[in-house]
Amino acid sequence: MMRQGESGFAAGLMAALPIVLGYFPIAFSFGVAGTRAGLGFAEVMAFSVIMYSGAAQFLAVALVSGGAPLLVSVFTLVAMGLRHLAYGPALMAAAGTRQQTRRAWVWAFGLTDEVFGTALGALSRGRRFSEPFMFGLGLAAYVAWVSGTAAGAAAGGGALAAYPAVEAALGFMLPALFLALLLSILSRAQLPVIAVAAVVTVGVTLLHSATSGILSGMVAGALAGLSRGRA
Repeated sequence: MMRQGESGFAAGLMAALPIVLGYFPIAFSFGVAGTRAGLGFAEVMAFSVIMYSGAAQFLAVALVSGGAPLLVSVFTLVAMGLRHLAYGPALMAAAGTRQQTRRAWVWAFGLTDEVFGTALGALSRGRRFSEPFMFGLGLAAYVAWVSGTAAGAAAGGGALAAYPAVEAALGFMLPALFLALLLSILSRAQLPVIAVAAVVTVGVTLLHSATSGILSGMVAGALAGLSRGRA
């Protein structure tokens, strides 16, 4: 995703710096929230190592601590993660169909919202797709998330009790980070699609639930993009 000679693993690590700065404190907050909910250190770490999905992890802790039925919890979390199925195809469509993806089964695991946004932004600025770049980008983000979780879980459930403003601000860092990435690649042609997705998301969320809103907005945005592409 960088120019020739700048598309290696180290370049991916450097490009991940904004994500790392955002992920570590949010993951710390998750570690604290998990231990506060009664989960052990190993259980909290399992969420970040295996699930690796910020918003879904916070929701999972709330569902577990609230005694939600297993099937309800599973369906809700799977529904929240469905958007990730579109990230790989969208990224490769932007990169070009002839790109080498022999190791996609490894780096695709790290395609979070922020990693996807950063990668897409690099492509939109004319950079060349590179699997080593994707490895560096994804690995740096993953290590930051897992290490932040470990620090928060080790600190314990009361670590942020004396700082309620800080705890509230940490909850907004993930959407703020992704919004910043979105604005960096935004063009006038994309505004109608984004507007459709935003209106549907907000409307369905207010009428039903946040999970339904996310799914509906994703589908509405995709359909709007397809219709504009065929126009």
